[in-house]
Amino acid sequence: MKVKQVSVFLENKSGRLARVTQVLGNNNINIRALSIADTTDFGILRLIVNDPDKAFTVLKEDGFTVSVTEVLAVEVRDEPGGLSNILEVLKQAGINIEYLYAFLQKASNAALVVFRVEQIDEAIIALQEKNVNILAGDEVYRL
Repeated sequence: MKVKQVSVFLENKSGRLARVTQVLGNNNINIRALSIADTTDFGILRLIVNDPDKAFTVLKEDGFTVSVTEVLAVEVRDEPGGLSNILEVLKQAGINIEYLYAFLQKASNAALVVFRVEQIDEAIIALQEKNVNILAGDEVYRL
């Protein structure tokens, strides 16, 4: 149920994001989803890729500061209120969301949203109890 997310610390300099994508492309690693949070001096690039372990290794070898964290890829009904329903389940379970971002493609007729939560195992249980589909890492990497 958990998905590996690769996070890359980027200096806020021209060409750094281009270099990340070049390294990934040269190593046949496909980006499935991404998010960038930035400040004036640096940014954190969060990636879901088809091969997170290899991405970690090649980016580290190229001199980037890289980490891997576990996130959830949750199917959200692609209709008004779909995301609100998921957020309500997590709120009722007392699960704090650190951040979330949308996935670039769909696994079915639902949208995919990536969630980073404080209590990942408890979030999985709460969502499953409400019949929310959480994709496994292997499913996400193959999309």
